[in-house]
Amino acid sequence: MISDAPAVPVAACRGGAATACLTEVGGRRVAWFQLAGGKHRGALGPTEGEVIERLVRLAIDVGVPVVGEIATSGADVGEGLPSLHAWGRVAAALTQASGAVPVVLAVTGPCVGGPALILGLADHVVMTAEAFAYVSGPQAVEEMTGMVTDRMDLGGASVHVRRSGLASLVVPDEEDARWAVEDVLSYLPSNFLEEPPEVAVGDDADRACRAAADAVPASASSSYDVREVIADVMDLESFLEVRESHAANVVTAYARLDGHPVGIIANQPSQLAGCLDIEASCKAARFVAHCDSFGLPIVTFVDCPGYQPGKDQEWRGMIRYGAQLVHAYGEATVPRLCVVMRKAYGGAFIVLDSKGLGNDVCLAWPTAEIAVMGAAGAVKILHGKRLSGIEDEGERARARTELEADYAVQFCTPQVAAERGYVDDVIDPLDTRRVLVAALRSLRAKRAGRPHPGRHSNSPL
Repeated sequence: MISDAPAVPVAACRGGAATACLTEVGGRRVAWFQLAGGKHRGALGPTEGEVIERLVRLAIDVGVPVVGEIATSGADVGEGLPSLHAWGRVAAALTQASGAVPVVLAVTGPCVGGPALILGLADHVVMTAEAFAYVSGPQAVEEMTGMVTDRMDLGGASVHVRRSGLASLVVPDEEDARWAVEDVLSYLPSNFLEEPPEVAVGDDADRACRAAADAVPASASSSYDVREVIADVMDLESFLEVRESHAANVVTAYARLDGHPVGIIANQPSQLAGCLDIEASCKAARFVAHCDSFGLPIVTFVDCPGYQPGKDQEWRGMIRYGAQLVHAYGEATVPRLCVVMRKAYGGAFIVLDSKGLGNDVCLAWPTAEIAVMGAAGAVKILHGKRLSGIEDEGERARARTELEADYAVQFCTPQVAAERGYVDDVIDPLDTRRVLVAALRSLRAKRAGRPHPGRHSNSPL
């Protein structure tokens, strides 16, 4: 919650619908602004733009997070072109803040028109249940497409938490939004030069992960909730999932390990069998890049049979969007730990923080299946002609079963991957927490060199 401590006002006498100050949220110094009210329901004009831009640039200079509460009807039409210029300057300032200080915005009402694009520049967006956001409103949609819609169906909180992925969290009201912002900030440093905040949790580093081991079924085709694994391996009650309902086949979350904040990426077998698709790849890539920006070690839990097949996925750009996740992991310089629990096939194995992408420590459970593809698919390719030549159906089935079992033993076990250096160790699932804590303690001093400051990569956006 916003502290009662004395605040330092920013442009307090400018008037308009924007209020800004340096204050405290959850005991942390932040640059806080509110865009709401005024003559035109929080419309963003030159005055509001100047106040917010000044605050954001001050946050960058001081090295504190930007926290905004927004309920705006969009650019102030009455001010004309200067209003468009104003929100453009705010967008430029937030772009400069990206990766330098955390930016968390709470939408507590409308956020429409061009200024809505500002939300896409934030690290996290919290929306209240009745909030809505869109660039083109229902009337424009109907005029251009003939489709009749309303503001909640077009851009309500439920849309942005499930379909667009804009909202990291949806909460009932403004008070809950402030608590949610505080929760998110508790895992993040004030700026990219600081270490993420540690918390003494009193959870035994050597605690056996019985619940995690029991959560994963012996059958490779059985479903389970990977969040049960994460919650047991990480410090107790430290798990905070973001963008939970969007691309639910991958989990992105904060947690603490030995008191240190970490970012979690995990396949979710209960959704699309944990396959990667376009939405999951984009969601995971953004979170990996975010964690790397603010020094959070990344822990990846792998149980993925591969990419979601389909003409729709390929036509929409699976190659381009899938490359975002490759790029994000390949560029990340924070400590990177990976646990392969069950399936890790083909390109999905490489993409999910493999040794080839620069992973620091890759572990596997004895149940892991690490291979170019599953035994059934491999046998079909390697021995299809031979099997088709067996006329007796029962004999053909027996031959296929034997070949699949033989392939699994020769190529799919984690020991084979470990012998070739693709996995650092095969561990008992009960020891997962102990081994990860030991690895993180050893890697916390990791400092990787960065490219020349005048250069930046061209990510496959």
